[in-house]
Amino acid sequence: MTKNDLSKTRNIGISAHIDSGKTTLSERILFYCSKIHKIEDVKGGGAGATMDHMELEKEKGITITSAATTVEWVGIDKKGIKFAEGDEKSIKINLIDTPGHVDFTVEVERSLRVLDGAILVLCSVAGVQSQSITVDRQMKRYRVPRMAFLNKMDRMGANPFNGVKALREKLNHNAVLMQLPIGSEENFKGCIDLITMKAYYFDGDNGEHVREEAIPADMLSDAQKAREELLDTVSAFDDVMMEAILDGKEISEEQIHGAVRKGVNALQFTPVFLGSAFKNKGVQLLLNAVARYLPSPLTCEKPKAIDSNTGTKIELEPDFSKPLVCMAFKITDEQFGQLTYTRIYQGTLNKGDTLMNTRTKKRVRIGRIVRMHANDRENIDSAGAGDIISMIGVDCASGDTFVAEDGGVEHLSCEGMHVPIPVIELSIKAKDKEMQARMSKGLQRFIKEDPTFHLFTDEESGETRIAGMGELHLEIYVERLKREYKAEVEIGAPQVNYRETIRGAAKLEYTHKKQTGGSGQFAKVAGMIKPLATERKEREDQTYRFVNEIKGGVIPNEFIPSCDRGFGDVMSKGPLAAFPVIDVEAYLQDGQYHDVDSSDMAFRIAARMAMREAIKNANPILLEPIMKVEVETPQDYQGFVIGDLSSRRGVILGSETTESGDAVINAHVPLSEMFGYATVLRSGTAGKAGYSMEFAKYEPCPSHVQEKVIIARKEKLAERAE
Repeated sequence: MTKNDLSKTRNIGISAHIDSGKTTLSERILFYCSKIHKIEDVKGGGAGATMDHMELEKEKGITITSAATTVEWVGIDKKGIKFAEGDEKSIKINLIDTPGHVDFTVEVERSLRVLDGAILVLCSVAGVQSQSITVDRQMKRYRVPRMAFLNKMDRMGANPFNGVKALREKLNHNAVLMQLPIGSEENFKGCIDLITMKAYYFDGDNGEHVREEAIPADMLSDAQKAREELLDTVSAFDDVMMEAILDGKEISEEQIHGAVRKGVNALQFTPVFLGSAFKNKGVQLLLNAVARYLPSPLTCEKPKAIDSNTGTKIELEPDFSKPLVCMAFKITDEQFGQLTYTRIYQGTLNKGDTLMNTRTKKRVRIGRIVRMHANDRENIDSAGAGDIISMIGVDCASGDTFVAEDGGVEHLSCEGMHVPIPVIELSIKAKDKEMQARMSKGLQRFIKEDPTFHLFTDEESGETRIAGMGELHLEIYVERLKREYKAEVEIGAPQVNYRETIRGAAKLEYTHKKQTGGSGQFAKVAGMIKPLATERKEREDQTYRFVNEIKGGVIPNEFIPSCDRGFGDVMSKGPLAAFPVIDVEAYLQDGQYHDVDSSDMAFRIAARMAMREAIKNANPILLEPIMKVEVETPQDYQGFVIGDLSSRRGVILGSETTESGDAVINAHVPLSEMFGYATVLRSGTAGKAGYSMEFAKYEPCPSHVQEKVIIARKEKLAERAE
């Protein structure tokens, strides 16, 4: 592999709201890149879409797990066209198709963590929806350059201008149409390219023949206006181009491509393309744009690794000759061993190499490397920087960094990924001992694969509980236990993951003294706690922040970490209802020690007792998870939907009307009130409404709800004690 090969590589993901057409678009990309020879659909008969390879995905018509593949794109004329970073005649695209449901959001999170570019797919009718906002936030978090694709242009109510407006207003994108549609809704025929100023039509049974024509006369004026708007926006990224426009000079196509590329890679411009993946229109032009505008591993923002010796961040170079650094971003346990999806950032990985896991410090030998194509795999002998491949039989966790043995990079770890907190839990029980063994085997696999899926045993009852991102998330795992592990299990009612926090400040003080002959135990800690003041746009499950204000060595430095651990020990169970405590700031300000009797354990016990008492005195309150709910319903049922959400303690944030006349209602509703909502919504709207829901924030419970939760919790704990 040469540096030139690297300039021809694009690592991209496809992300969007539920049912925007991500998997349908992926299927067309595979077809036009000659990776498959027959197009299958997500829903309906046939073998199902290539990237939805799980049986459950085919049945439900949704994407549950992200799937990777590699394709080669040679341009729409099949002879090769000039692309961005040289005179390449074709490019290699490593493509990841991600789920849309918020319950599987970690699949999007870890995919975007390792990608260099992305396509944000939007429905031309609905525009920016709730999950589009979440996906966009994830792209911004990892600074991923993106393009937008307005899909479903053939549907009634499709309006690309509203889509661009929503991108600007709701997501604050500097978005501009790169194309105009020829016809709309059922008359959608093709696209006008505003750079080449040509009309493109897609002929043949599968739209495989791209026909280039002159712009229809009745659309020429609109196309010229739209082109002026495009040039006006992108000229901000190229001073030479801006001067040429002001002087009235002709602008070359390559100049425009260059300016668009600069804007996209600086995360300051979002080019908007349009089409209908289902009707096989517009996909080839989108692929050309991927080749031209999205960065290669050479030109993307350099990934960083953390030096464990100094804590500094070090840039990784996409250089094959440097020591290997790669990151495992997704794992799946399979019949023949663990499959580890890996992004190589630096160096070359060869079959038979011995690598070191920088987290465990263990050495592993790489016996087999494969290139994935959904569920199929192709054996390869080596892969270099900038590539996405899978290693087979390597035991590790998602997010682990592997480096070359004795390459001088053993102290480097790739930056981790954001893992959202679970908001819902269920009790789960196997029917007998044989089923218990199968269930345990399956659950251990799921925990390893999915960082948002949690498993724990309730100490009081011995009950096994699973926690996740939503009802669908846990329902899928329970179904997989039954299908893949033949484990018959029973599940309890869903439980809400409440949290506790404090509203006031309180003193921390405790002296731990014990004398039992010989050396005793002595430690004194003093300080204060108060609510964590940091305002966060996205609420992380941050338990507490420890602040060391010890002066003059009243507590020796070696005992400070024990005080920190002691405070942290108390955070798992609050005083109100034994829920985890979050958002507490603990200040260690004073204390005493004894030359002989003080120890790590003594200070840990003192800190624990001081914290426990302080939280009780700091006006503790219960917090409940609030969900962001978006309901789309015909106007006739708008009153019912708003009334029902309000009766669930929902706060209506606003409503708007789509082009097709449907109402979209946004609300914040407590999770505890949303169980079984799908059934009520279906029956109340004659099955015509749909909704999506995602975690928004934690908020204090109203006092009457807090009392009920505490009483129910105490009754439950009392039952278990009996």
